[in-house]
Amino acid sequence: MLAAGGGLAAAGALAACGSNTGRGGGGSGPAISQWYHQYGEPGTQQAVQRYAAAYKKAEVTVQWRPGDYDRQTAAALLTDSGPDVFEVNGPLLDQIQGGQVEDLTAEIEPVKDDFHQAVLAPKIWQGKVWGIPQVVDMQMLFYRKSLLREAGVEPPQSLDELVDAAGKLSTKKTKGLFLGNDGGVGVLSGTPLHAAGLSLIDDEGKVGFDDPAAARTFAKIRQLYADKSLLLGAPTDWSDPAAFIQGLTAMQWSGLWALPAVKKALGDDFGVLPFPKDGAGGKPAVPVGAYGSAVSARSRRKKEAKAFAKWLWVERSDFQQDFALSYGFHIPARISLAKKAGQLQKGAAAEAVRFATEYGHAEPLLWNSADRTVYQDALSRIIKDGANPESELKSVVRKVNAELQRAKKKTAK
Repeated sequence: MLAAGGGLAAAGALAACGSNTGRGGGGSGPAISQWYHQYGEPGTQQAVQRYAAAYKKAEVTVQWRPGDYDRQTAAALLTDSGPDVFEVNGPLLDQIQGGQVEDLTAEIEPVKDDFHQAVLAPKIWQGKVWGIPQVVDMQMLFYRKSLLREAGVEPPQSLDELVDAAGKLSTKKTKGLFLGNDGGVGVLSGTPLHAAGLSLIDDEGKVGFDDPAAARTFAKIRQLYADKSLLLGAPTDWSDPAAFIQGLTAMQWSGLWALPAVKKALGDDFGVLPFPKDGAGGKPAVPVGAYGSAVSARSRRKKEAKAFAKWLWVERSDFQQDFALSYGFHIPARISLAKKAGQLQKGAAAEAVRFATEYGHAEPLLWNSADRTVYQDALSRIIKDGANPESELKSVVRKVNAELQRAKKKTAK
């Protein structure tokens, strides 16, 4: 899953559709090519083709790209045969610094403040906007009301309470908590840090977890694993709510996209929570992310491509709401649209929107794949092997600092 941002969208969008190309027939002007990654929700591909066909100022060719989309687009941006407009998990800092994407500040400016600010922030570099958020995906904690009630457990409001609740809810048939088959290594990312009042990278562009509170928090995640309160080896992973629906776990970390299936199976016998706070300086946390619409700097039709991106993701709010809620279950990237969406006005869906608004955090632009690898490797050793959290995190801090220095030097050039 995207780092926090991409992964969030990708988790609800795993393979289903085949590959084909649709052409928008409405325009008589220049042709514009537009790429999307392969969504799993039925109807999405037909919807984006319909949007393209509705554009009258140019002919838009939609390409649905199965496979390793991020790798495909990264390679295509280095050629003259890539897309004009494309969906991107980012853009990445290297793509921005390398001059591979166009500045879209002017296109988004009229409604910039209406976008969910946590998902917009990673698309801003040096005061300019490089991608327009499409929809917001978010993760949260599902809990089974009846199982908590039978065990005399209240919905956990702190990490300590989560650890305690997971232990009390674990039986021969049901585990207390499911964070993924790897014990939470892949999915948690920076969420426990935010719950402790920290971050992956702070507002000043420095490592945000060089603090004893980080080690304290991850020691508690390790305790969940050591206590055997975590479900491991489930038939499907955390992005699929099957384990929760089937009663294999009393609580599961998953995404907003799982809500319709959970509601259909369990009725009102479930609730949702953000990741609970840890420590006096902590607060609840939920990861959010959004694919962005970007324009290739190698496009021969930059002006037309920017105009189309603005039309679809800034001006056509009807298409934006349709894309978010008609084919899957996401939050519109525009705050005003999320407030108007009937599907998000009550129950767990309304709670999810509130969590995303009040507690949402996204992976920062400066957090790169090298950072992610060393960080997750350290979490694996802490959670699964019982390695010392303080020494592991100190090593990660050194390596992330080196990456941040590299990024600063590249910016200076």
